[in-house]
Order: sequence, then structure tokens, then C-alpha cells
Amino acid sequence: MKPSRLFRLYQPRNPLFWLMLVLNGLSPLLAWVVQNRPLNTAATLVVTCFAIGNAVLGMWLAWRLMQDEAAAPVADNDSDRVNKP
Repeated sequence: MKPSRLFRLYQPRNPLFWLMLVLNGLSPLLAWVVQNRPLNTAATLVVTCFAIGNAVLGMWLAWRLMQDEAAAPVADNDSDRVNKP
């Protein structure tokens, strides 16, 4: 059975992975601020635009991580070692 592309999301050595996590965590926080804090109309629109932008950018990063091929594991190459008798 072929593994799902969702396994490609977890790439802790890829900076896009961490950026995706930050953005996807920030979007609900911004949505919470819009719903639970008294803001004037301009501030509500600005925070809402940031929340939507963060969500879209986070989804785009997730899609890009799923499209990338996983990094190949580093092979143990004996050619650079000195053979001792």
C-alpha cells in the first residue's frame, strides 16, 4: 500500500514546515481576537484580513510540503574513508 502524501507534511528539517505550523497556529488566534475583543471596524477588518491571509498562506505551505519529494536519506559512503589493513 502506497503511503499517503500526508506523511510528507512532517519535515522538521524544512523551514517551510515550521512556518506552516506558526501560520496555522496564528490564524485561530487572530480569529479569536476578532470574535472576543471589542475592536472598531477598521481594526476588525485588518485583523480579519491577516487571519484569512495566514490561513491561505498556511494551506499553500502545506500543499507545497505535500508536493515536495521527501529528502533522500544520507547514504553511508565508504569511499571517503581510509581503509586500514
